Amino acid sequence: MSEILLINVTGRDKPGLTASITSIMADYGLEILDIGQSVIHDTLSWGIVVRLPEGREAAPVLKDLLFHFHELELQFNYQPISDTDYEKWVSEQGKNRYILTLLSRNVTAEQIARVANITAEHGLNIDQITRLSGRRSLNPNAQEQRTSSCLEFSVRGTSPDLNQLRADFLHISSELDVDVAFQEDSIYRRNRRLVVFDMDSTLIEAEVIDLLAEAAGVGDKVAEITERAMQGELDFNESFRERLAMLNGLDESVLAGIAEKLPMTEGAEKLLRSLNALGYKTAILSGGFTYFARFLQERLGIDHIFANELEIVDGKVTGQVKGEIVNGERKATLLKQIAQSEGVSLDQTIAVGDGANDLPMLSVAGLGIAFRAKPLVKQSARQSISTLGLDSILYLLGFSEKDLQVLNQDKS
Repeated sequence: MSEILLINVTGRDKPGLTASITSIMADYGLEILDIGQSVIHDTLSWGIVVRLPEGREAAPVLKDLLFHFHELELQFNYQPISDTDYEKWVSEQGKNRYILTLLSRNVTAEQIARVANITAEHGLNIDQITRLSGRRSLNPNAQEQRTSSCLEFSVRGTSPDLNQLRADFLHISSELDVDVAFQEDSIYRRNRRLVVFDMDSTLIEAEVIDLLAEAAGVGDKVAEITERAMQGELDFNESFRERLAMLNGLDESVLAGIAEKLPMTEGAEKLLRSLNALGYKTAILSGGFTYFARFLQERLGIDHIFANELEIVDGKVTGQVKGEIVNGERKATLLKQIAQSEGVSLDQTIAVGDGANDLPMLSVAGLGIAFRAKPLVKQSARQSISTLGLDSILYLLGFSEKDLQVLNQDKS
């Protein structure tokens, strides 16, 4: 067989390098079997696997390349690849591939080291690392108040226990202020079409029923029940009716005042703006109230809302709900129904929530994300985000900060 060479080049990047290098290779009739390039801080790292024509010696082309690299002040090395090693490399292209996404305010060497060690311990190999977040200025006057950093790792291999792998990543998340998402690198990862959200403590940084309870003078009682229900300690339907009954007699005007001051979650508006621009369908599936879901629908441009309808008689809240309660099982059913009506497969859906009543929909969605969630939910969901805002979900879909800047320019 013909001789195969792996050639690596490093040095200061400049226009025309690839053209000049491959032109020399073209003169010798080399076949390109693989090629890759990256540039970090204007420093080039370039690798290429070539095959020489049958009967052609490597020395002449290597001599010309070496002279060319010396002129350009580039570092160069090469090594022959045996036929056996090359065929082994080819056979590995069918192995399982995953995308590991590291999310942090500021990425540290310790975070990468711990993540890389866990990956290696599970028999996985990192093929490529890409920065998705934008470059960060070190000028204190130029820094944003809340930074976001993201690295994407392309990983190859087969872990003997994916559940344990995710548990290991979750273990370091709180310790190192980092989130690690681990997804199969399938055709669906960048082809999701429907995103559904819980509302309270997900799209907004509050539980509306607690805010209503404060206005009714029963804030502490209701907040305690809400917390236990979201932790999964209480039956949702029973706890919901108990809390709702305490709102009996609350004046309807209170609802409007609360709606106008709903605290939006970090990144919510950026995320929805981007999803809408990209043509995603969106929905709110909430155990809260339609009154507030409609307010968010108008503000964020959400396509569908499903929540509980407060009964109001003569301008007063009765402490009752109209129709079926939107509990965990109902959320999962609604997700399936919306996906079907929109012509979207479940593999193309994303569900985001924080409470125990969100687990059913997180489990049926193609990508279920526990967002700033209760411990039980973080442990049960396949993906978890606690460090950054909602807009970091775009990183899990593979979008870079540059992608989003172009998107915003196109929409302006």
